[in-house]
Formats: sequence, structure tokens, C-alpha cells
Amino acid sequence: MFLAIAIVVAGGAFVASYVIGGERPDPDKTAAYECGFDPFEDSRGKFDVRFYLVAILFIIFDLEVAFLFPWAVALGSIGAFGFWSMMVFLAVLTVGFIYEWRTGALDWE
Repeated sequence: MFLAIAIVVAGGAFVASYVIGGERPDPDKTAAYECGFDPFEDSRGKFDVRFYLVAILFIIFDLEVAFLFPWAVALGSIGAFGFWSMMVFLAVLTVGFIYEWRTGALDWE
């Protein structure tokens, strides 16, 4: 019974959106959108690999720093082992950051 009611409600919503909304495309609705103005070149252009490198580095460090919040909340219950485990984690994170800094991965020229 529940499945039948769900199918009727979903079908009714689908039919109602088609009947009420209709399809009335106009040139503005079907135009390509790029930051509020007409596109001026091909959207499949090549990007510099530095964009991707900076994005990946940001995601990596952002997610690793996100581990600090639950650790800080649970620090009272995990004791010395949890503290030193996080210190090792932060040391590895710091070594990785220094390596990226020295190799110039964070430089933008």
C-alpha cells in the first residue's frame, strides 16, 4: 500500500510539473552561461597544471587539518597514546609541507 501511494504521489508530481511548467525556452534560457556574460572563447581550453596542483594540495591539507577537531574533542579520553599519535601525524604533515614549499609547488609565477 505504501509503495502504491509513493508511486501515485511521484507520478502526480511529475505530471503536475510538466503541465504547469511546460517548456517555453527563450534565447536567454538556452544560451551558454559564463559568469553573467556571453562566453568569448572555447570552454574546452587548456588550463595550466598549477591550478590542479594548488587545488589538490589545498584538499590534502584541508582534510588533514580536519582530523584535528575530533582529536581535540577526544583528547581527554584518549590519553598520552592519542596525543603522541597526533604529534607523529602533525610531524609527517609538517615534513610534507616543508617539502612542497622547498620544491616550489606553492609558488605562483
